[in-house]
Amino acid sequence: MSNQTPAAAPAAEEVSTLYAKRRKIFARSVRGLFDNWRIALVVLTQAIFYGGLWLEWNGRQALLFHLVERKFYLFGLVFWPQDVIYLAILLIVSAYALFLVTAIGGRLFCGYACPQTVYTEIFMWIENWVEGDRAARMKLDKAPWSPRKLRLRAAKHALWLALSLWTGFTLVGYFTPVKELVAALPTFSFGGWEIFWIFFYGGLTYLMAGFMREQVCKYMCPYARFQSVMFDPDTLIVTYDRERGEPRGARRKSAAAAQKALGECIDCNICVQVCPTGIDIRDGLQYECIGCAACIDACDQVMDKMAFPRGLVRYSTENALNHHLSRREVLRHIVRPRILGYGAVLVVIVGVAGWFLAHRIPLKVDIIRDRAVLAREADDGSIENAFLLQFMNTDEKPHRYRIAVTGLDGVKIVGAAEVEVAAATFTSQPLLLQAAPDAGRQGSNPIRFEIEALDDPGIRVAEKAAFILP
Repeated sequence: MSNQTPAAAPAAEEVSTLYAKRRKIFARSVRGLFDNWRIALVVLTQAIFYGGLWLEWNGRQALLFHLVERKFYLFGLVFWPQDVIYLAILLIVSAYALFLVTAIGGRLFCGYACPQTVYTEIFMWIENWVEGDRAARMKLDKAPWSPRKLRLRAAKHALWLALSLWTGFTLVGYFTPVKELVAALPTFSFGGWEIFWIFFYGGLTYLMAGFMREQVCKYMCPYARFQSVMFDPDTLIVTYDRERGEPRGARRKSAAAAQKALGECIDCNICVQVCPTGIDIRDGLQYECIGCAACIDACDQVMDKMAFPRGLVRYSTENALNHHLSRREVLRHIVRPRILGYGAVLVVIVGVAGWFLAHRIPLKVDIIRDRAVLAREADDGSIENAFLLQFMNTDEKPHRYRIAVTGLDGVKIVGAAEVEVAAATFTSQPLLLQAAPDAGRQGSNPIRFEIEALDDPGIRVAEKAAFILP
């Protein structure tokens, strides 16, 4: 008989995969303070988006990025491609504003104003209205296909598709005058790019808000990945108070938590059920958390039923939890070097951009020399130079401009020295200059074109050019 011990059974092989199987989330509806804020932001953002293109200004669409005309209308302002610097400034301001909001309040933008969150919320409202609450949706999802299930799913997807196509149509209405789109709607006589973007953006909305939902926030959105760079221990985030809640455990309302040596968390999991990304906030801060605060509303309602104080799950900071700071002390910690830095940069950029925009001259002039003939001799012996002046009136009313030339003795304009340009249009005018052969040195002589509006002396620009003497 052998004294050797039997060999241990081989351990089960562990397999790691690159992809996690998606767990379908059936978010539970919840009402409360933060849900009301979310509803208000959804209504506000969509009222601006869907209603903004119907506003009129001076007989035209007030908000229009007209790609064909290459003009961008923003109420009383008209921007041309040459004004792309303002678009760059707008993007910089938006980025710094997002950094500032994130440093102060975490992912507030994600939870309340991000288009993915907003449209997912709207699609979920439609889903709840058609299929019922969370329990009803879960039951319907597990049920075999039947005429009722087919009818409910068809109604839901039809409403989703209708909203998505309306969204795509609205987006295109900001780049093509919406009245033209409405006129083309009965015959579907849209342009190729208009058809593409209506269906592309509509399809993207349908796919992202209807099917992908939390997958966009968890795997596609870069903001979730680099938000930790902007967070610090004094950033407001959705937190779970472990000191109050642990150890968690179920109990009746009549049972005192102290008698069972339990914390105030009754482990009802409602905070998980209402989460649109399916996380458990009790596990701590996670990049999947979009800061929507649905778990706060849910937990507060449970605390009310259990006669416990609210705030087991609440907006707070890491420092506040670790050092038991009061609400006033938390607010005092908002003003810190990072916030001051972001705020200062934002104020400077907005101030400088606002000053330049307020002092923006609604006239742009380009001087183009006739390259075919640099200079020629006229019948009277004087030297002529030909130019093409391009005028861009960015104002909302027409102007008549006077043209003057300085910088060379005796230089004069041959022909009309005035030009009228309609509102928000572009026009060109050839111009012929004459000067005596001995008015300057041989070769290039610097001159200066000065253009001034006759009805508004404040509209005045000067452009440099050169007069060639052979």
